[in-house]
Amino acid sequence: MAWSIAQVARMSQVTSRTLRHYDSIGLLPPAWIGDNGYRYYEKEQVHRLQQILLLRDLGLGLDVVAEVLNGTDQLTVLRNHHRWLQDERRRLDRLATTVARTIEELEGGDEVKMEELFDGFDAAKQKEYEAQLVDRFGDGVKEHIASSKKRWQGATKADADRFLQEWQDIVTRATELFTANTPVDAPETQELIDRHHRWICLSWTPNRESYSGLADLYLEDEFKSQLDAHAEGTAEWTNAAMKHYAQTRL
Repeated sequence: MAWSIAQVARMSQVTSRTLRHYDSIGLLPPAWIGDNGYRYYEKEQVHRLQQILLLRDLGLGLDVVAEVLNGTDQLTVLRNHHRWLQDERRRLDRLATTVARTIEELEGGDEVKMEELFDGFDAAKQKEYEAQLVDRFGDGVKEHIASSKKRWQGATKADADRFLQEWQDIVTRATELFTANTPVDAPETQELIDRHHRWICLSWTPNRESYSGLADLYLEDEFKSQLDAHAEGTAEWTNAAMKHYAQTRL
């Protein structure tokens, strides 16, 4: 049995553009190309796509994904991902408990301690990002990090939820503009980047240099995997759009 590229895109929720990109870099060639120019995939290619998406969920870049798939058997890939999913389930359980306690407080239950509001969020990753910023911009950025933490001292769980949702909305809009081939200097693109800059300013206020540096940070695996989740290339597009914004508005 074979499926067209449109059918595979629908089943996997991966855009046809991304599938064509995977083909162009040799990561996922189709089983064959029809006389109509369409790509067709058989079960072997669909299984490989599943493995690609599993590894992307782990935050791996495409170059690393290719190395893993070309040098590791499918069973090993699935076992490793299964372990990661179990760890992620435990983390989500902690988040669910935290949210439940916050609901209890809002309904008149016991007050939730401030440090418990963010239980389950990845503090280790946050420290890693802070270290990367210091490496890029020197010890001077520590003042901005401290200022950001001070701004959030009085934040509630609802504030944190709104902040995280805004990031997801920005990523979704960036994907829409990128897949529509919108230029990075187009008004609608720069309007989105201005929205992103205002969102960042809720935590710290970057100048031209540091905002351009943040754009480069978005090409790192952790952020890139989020931006490229539904359309490969969104991260590079966002990087270019942010740098254009930095040069023209900051």
